Amino acid sequence: MGRRVLLTALAESPLEAVEKMALEDQPEPTEIGPRDVLIAIQSAQVGWVDLLMTAGQYQHQPKPPYTPGLEYAGKVARVGAEVKSVKEGDAVLVDGFRAGPRSLGAYQGWGGFASWAVVPEEAVLKIPGALSFDQACNLLGNYETAIHCLITRGKLQAGETVLIHGASGATGLAAVHVAKLVGATVIATGRSKEKLAIVKEQGADHVIGTANLKDDVRAIAKDGVDVVYDGVGGDISVQSLRCVKFGARFLIVGWASTPFVAKTSPNQLPTNLIMMKGVDVLGCPTVISTVMNPGIRKARFERLWSWAESGALKPYVSRTFPLDDFKSAMRAKWNGEIVGGCCVRP
Repeated sequence: MGRRVLLTALAESPLEAVEKMALEDQPEPTEIGPRDVLIAIQSAQVGWVDLLMTAGQYQHQPKPPYTPGLEYAGKVARVGAEVKSVKEGDAVLVDGFRAGPRSLGAYQGWGGFASWAVVPEEAVLKIPGALSFDQACNLLGNYETAIHCLITRGKLQAGETVLIHGASGATGLAAVHVAKLVGATVIATGRSKEKLAIVKEQGADHVIGTANLKDDVRAIAKDGVDVVYDGVGGDISVQSLRCVKFGARFLIVGWASTPFVAKTSPNQLPTNLIMMKGVDVLGCPTVISTVMNPGIRKARFERLWSWAESGALKPYVSRTFPLDDFKSAMRAKWNGEIVGGCCVRP
């Protein structure tokens, strides 16, 4: 008998939702469609979006009841009669655009916080290179976000300098990896010296706090930075506009410091600084952009897959939890205790 986590109703906050979620028995599915694949899940990412969804704070909101876990990896347990691309026993990851809570079709309820998932063949990808299950379930969402923001939107080039906020988070650390693969100089920020030490080990050229942001950035990049990758929002966004070159690109990736901005007052940027510095302020909603124009995904996916296959890119996973302890995993993620990736293991 397997198990799964079930969210039966949205809550006012993720921490409240976590307390209401519970494990329940999950029998192995006995019937699957001709183009379906049954996955025996080995690892599922604990993502920021997983938490936001529990409080109705995400743009693609599954209707409860559903099982959290946007991205997961495992072994193929069984395939439908028409499935050709994978076979029983293959090590695979599941594309969160095509199955699970972030998807928009009939497979939305099959999240990764479970022993089993039934997904369509097109959602199943053989794990690239030598990635582990833990690394594989931290691959697509984090790194596709970084590539879309830095390369597709930000046009980051070799030799440029990028300021990356929230660099110890999953997408922030992915942005550090992607920027270095492009050939940029990375200035990474964070509040914890211990976390920033890991970010430095993972490739950042410079790591700094945020208390004296302008002075610290200017001490490294006298003329300012070419690109700002801002997944934090709030006060740090305004400070960052004093750290840029004329004509810089400012990438709005998220607002982790103000997670309930949709229910409160919006984040704001000073138009005088934007104008006088000639800054391009670019919204970078990776999922929405891809839904609106699916064709943009092909190039970034091929770039990501090539890096993963060659071993040039390896997601960093700092903590894992057994599925029994999913509440601790979600609390740790919400409280900022994680560096890079975090997983639950069914």
